[in-house]
Amino acid sequence: MTVIYVLIALSLTVAVGFLIAFLWAVRSGQYDDTHTPGMRVLFDDTKKTSQTSQTSQTPNKRPEPKANAPNR
Repeated sequence: MTVIYVLIALSLTVAVGFLIAFLWAVRSGQYDDTHTPGMRVLFDDTKKTSQTSQTSQTPNKRPEPKANAPNR
């Protein structure tokens, strides 16, 4: 029977610890803006160099077959 009392006390201690950690995260601003960071990954970076923008517009070409590769 004493094991049940120990387990209840231990679970209450863990629960209070999680509650304190949650309140600390809320007070430190962890949950201030939950919408913008999720949307940020959907947009491209606005700073691009002219070199990368020119190379990204060239069409993709298939690689040339090797000279010693057998034809199928």
